[in-house]
Amino acid sequence: MIRAVPPSGAAPAPYLPARWLPGGHAMTVFANVARLLPRPRGRRERWELPDGDFLDVDRYPGATPDTPVLVVCHGLEGSARAPYVRGLVAVGRRRGFGAVAMNFRSCSGTPNRLPRFYHSGETGDLDHVVRRLAAEQPGRALVLAGFSLGGNVVAKYLGEHGDALPAEVRGAAVVSAPFDLAACARVIDGPGFMVWVYRERFLRRLRRKALEKARRYPAVLDAERICAARTFAEYDGALTAPLHGFASAEDYWTRCSAARFLAGVRRPLLAIASLDDPIVPGAALPVAAARENPCVTLEVWPVGGHVAFVGGPPLWPSYYADRRAVEFLAAAVGSA
Repeated sequence: MIRAVPPSGAAPAPYLPARWLPGGHAMTVFANVARLLPRPRGRRERWELPDGDFLDVDRYPGATPDTPVLVVCHGLEGSARAPYVRGLVAVGRRRGFGAVAMNFRSCSGTPNRLPRFYHSGETGDLDHVVRRLAAEQPGRALVLAGFSLGGNVVAKYLGEHGDALPAEVRGAAVVSAPFDLAACARVIDGPGFMVWVYRERFLRRLRRKALEKARRYPAVLDAERICAARTFAEYDGALTAPLHGFASAEDYWTRCSAARFLAGVRRPLLAIASLDDPIVPGAALPVAAARENPCVTLEVWPVGGHVAFVGGPPLWPSYYADRRAVEFLAAAVGSA
């Protein structure tokens, strides 16, 4: 394991990878298709936004109004009910956290109202959730967590706001975050059967939603370009960049990569990553930034896949990243 941390950083809990899942692809696929439990029950709420759109969130109340709240952001084309989100929520609740799991715009099963979508650098909605929760119960501790795309959002948000974050925010943890969006796009747009499977799985969903949006807003979106997109470079160039005010896909990737914001992080941030991640290459990990900022802890394991980190036996697997993230966040709340 490579670990870029300040000398005083506490040693991480041990991770014993599942030997029956050899390689990053096997672990990634298993965690995505075979993780069925737990399924904690939340209450869905619709929160209106200042721009006329809405966010759907799944809320898991704590034991008391003062119980610390875990705010969770899902990955690309995931949702608040993704197995990895529910898994983290379940571990957090066992540790005494309440939780709010966000659905990014268009990801709750109901299309959002406005032409815009979510993207890897969109932190405004997370800020709205954080400030609403802080105002709801001033002084109550909040901690943030994000997976993959949601991890980039969380890390970028901490770096953007620095000391200006609400005092209630005590720390954050991210898993398999694509800190360098251009490097990750090059990997997922590259050759190889499994990479093609990931790419097509994501793009099929994205194109379907984008084309439905194009039918509603034909003057804003180019349906022909969206249909033709077969890579993330083409999709982000056809939709993400023009729809959200970027000059190009490359401009979007550069301006929204969380790595460039890590110097501004002023609350404890844990980033969990693996060297066999089939989507986030080792070269994309912000090792230097973590060494230079004592608030940032980067834990890089040799194996673990993408949003996986499976351990235990086949019939009763465990998920290291959930346990480690909650352990870190509980310490951040306790030391505040």
